[in-house]
Amino acid sequence: MFSNLSEKLDKALQVLKGHGSITEINVAETLKEVRRALLDADVNFKIARDFTQRVKEKAIGQDVLTNLKPGQLMVKIVKDELAELMGGESSEINLNDKPAIVLMSGLQGSGKTTFTAKLANDIRKKKSLKPLMVACDVYRPAAIEQLNVLGKDLDIEVYSEEDNKDPVAIAKAGVKHGKSKGHNLIIIDTAGRLAIDEEMMNEISNIKNAIKPSEILFVVDSMTGQDAVNSAMAFNDVLDFDGVVLTKLDGDARGGAALSIKSVVDKPIKFIGTGEKMDALDVFHPNRMADRILGMGDVVSLVERAQQQFDQEEARKIQKKIAKNKFGLDDFMKQIQQIKKMGDMKDLVGMIPGANKMMKQSGEEINNESFKPIEAIINSMTPKERALPSILNQSRKLRISKGSGTSVEEINQLLKQFNQMSKMMKMMQGMGQNKMMQMMQNMKGR
Repeated sequence: MFSNLSEKLDKALQVLKGHGSITEINVAETLKEVRRALLDADVNFKIARDFTQRVKEKAIGQDVLTNLKPGQLMVKIVKDELAELMGGESSEINLNDKPAIVLMSGLQGSGKTTFTAKLANDIRKKKSLKPLMVACDVYRPAAIEQLNVLGKDLDIEVYSEEDNKDPVAIAKAGVKHGKSKGHNLIIIDTAGRLAIDEEMMNEISNIKNAIKPSEILFVVDSMTGQDAVNSAMAFNDVLDFDGVVLTKLDGDARGGAALSIKSVVDKPIKFIGTGEKMDALDVFHPNRMADRILGMGDVVSLVERAQQQFDQEEARKIQKKIAKNKFGLDDFMKQIQQIKKMGDMKDLVGMIPGANKMMKQSGEEINNESFKPIEAIINSMTPKERALPSILNQSRKLRISKGSGTSVEEINQLLKQFNQMSKMMKMMQGMGQNKMMQMMQNMKGR
C-alpha cells in the first residue's frame, strides 16, 4: 500500500539532504516535488496545495535543532502534517449503546458484506460481545447467501428473510430479534448500487430512521481514489455518517482516498481492510500510517499483530523443546504458520522500518508465496528428518529435492536459516518469557 507515494515522497525529501539550513529556495524545490507526488497519488489539487503551504509555513525560519539535519526536520514536519491530514488521532467505534447497532453503507462492490463479517468477528474477539449480522441487501444476487456463509464459517448468527423484499422491515425485525436473543452488537448490512441514486439514498435513510443506529459506517473501495471521496460526500449529505472504512488498502499503491477523505467530509477513517482473510482488518491510526508512507515502518502495529496471534501454550511447549535441544523443523513450520496468520507478508514487511527500501534495492520480493518452497521441502522429509535435521546427508537432500521440486542449494539455505533461528531462540529463551512480553509492551507504549 502507498508504494508509489512512498517512493516519490522519498525522492522529494532527498532534495534537502546535504544542505546545512532550510531556505525558501530549497524548501520550494522540495515542496514542488511533494505536491507532484500527492497529485500523482490522486489527491485533490486544493488539498495538495494547502498541505504543501502548511508544510512551508512550518519549515521556513525554523532553526534546525542540533540533533536534526534540515532533511530530517522536513521529514518530521511532513510526517506530522500527513498524520493531521488523515485525521490526527485514531477514532473508536461507538459501542456504548445496549445493544450497539452499526449500520453499513456504501456503493456496490465496496466490500460491505465482507467487512460486516470482519467487524463482527473482530469486536467479538476484542470486546467479548455477542454479535448478530442482519442481511438487508435484497437486490444483489447471492448477497444474503454470502453473509450466511460467512456467518457459518465464523459461528456468528445471521438474521435474514429470504422472501421479504423490504429492507426497512428486515432491519427492524433483525434488531427486535437481536434484542430478544441477548445480542449486544447488531450489524446491519445494506444494499449498494453501482452508482449513487435517489432510490438508494431514500432507502438507507429510511433504515437509519427506523433503527436509530449507534454508529453509521461508510464503506468505500480505496482503489477508486477521488471517486471514493465524491461518493463519501454524497452519502454524508444524506446519512451524516460517523466514520469511514477503507477496504482494499493493501492493493492501493497511490493512497489518494486515505489522504483526501477526512479533509473533504470531516469524518474520521475508523478502519482499514488489508486483505481477504477475516482477520485482515485494522483500526486506522493516522500517525502510524504517516510513518509507513515515509518508510519509517509501523513497529507498534506489528507488535500488536504478533500479540493477537501469540499462543502461550504453544510458546511453553517450544521453550521446553529449545531447553532440551529438541526444536525441530516441525516446530519451525509451526512458527511459519503463526507468521502467516499475522497477515499478508508484503503488509508486514511495510511495518519494518526501511524494509521496503532495502527489498527494492536488492530486487527481492517477499510475499506469502515465499513460504511455499520451505513448506514443500519440510513436507518432503520423513518425521525423523524433521525432528533431527543434522542427519540430512547429501543422498537424503537429493531425495527431498526431487520430492519437493526444489534444489539442494535451497535445502541448504533452509537449514542455515533454521540453525540461525534455533540459536537466536535459545538466546532469547535466556531472557525469559516475562521479559520478552515486557519488551513488547514497552514498544507499544512508545
